[in-house]
Amino acid sequence: MAELIILGSGTGVPSLRRGAPGLVVLSESSKVLIDSGSGTLRRMLEAGFTYRDIDLLLYTHTHPDHVSELVPILFACKYAELPREKDLLSVGGPGFKHYFDQIKKLYGPWIEPQSYHLAIKETSEKPFLFRDMKIFSKPMAHISESIGYRIEFKDGRSITISGDTDYCGNIVELAFEVDLLVLECSFPDGKKVEGHLTPSLAGRIGLESCCKRLLLTHFYPICDQFDILKQCRQVYEGETILGEDLMKIKI
Repeated sequence: MAELIILGSGTGVPSLRRGAPGLVVLSESSKVLIDSGSGTLRRMLEAGFTYRDIDLLLYTHTHPDHVSELVPILFACKYAELPREKDLLSVGGPGFKHYFDQIKKLYGPWIEPQSYHLAIKETSEKPFLFRDMKIFSKPMAHISESIGYRIEFKDGRSITISGDTDYCGNIVELAFEVDLLVLECSFPDGKKVEGHLTPSLAGRIGLESCCKRLLLTHFYPICDQFDILKQCRQVYEGETILGEDLMKIKI
């Protein structure tokens, strides 16, 4: 059975409770890392795996709190005593290849693969297959390159990850009847910021998508001062989980 591990349930704002964004999806044959904010490499160790174990990197967008450890991951893959050996695919939205070209110019040989093959790709309207998963993506309402993902497993189960987004029709469609919907929930109701969700908006998406379970994450520190769960449940009555670092959830 597939499983989700939350590496970081916070944002780019430092927090002793919550690390920067990072999720791992485990299937029968793969380990998928979705976003890699600061601290991801250490959190992976705490979760029981390393940079050598990840099979697929998925990025929702290139804001620093979501990509800041891409370079350290690639640098670690060159570590002399434990170099990465298996191929790695990294996928992002529009502009991701340009972003990677820029960091490659900056870091040069320090992140260039030697013992493995690295492929950099951008998403398209068509889903792609990766081992035992079928992966869909749609643009999100955050920045022009932002995308959300839906992963469907061969046993019929599914998970949708929004990345950063405001309310939009695409996330409702991407999450339709999904087994687990992972939504950002950056600010409490009454503190809305454009491009991000609040608990009531997350609840609206959960309700309209008919998702089976809703998981909220990407909390700014102010969220810890409010009853986020109560605010969400005023709109969505289904099972709702508040994410915490290193939490494990069966899909």
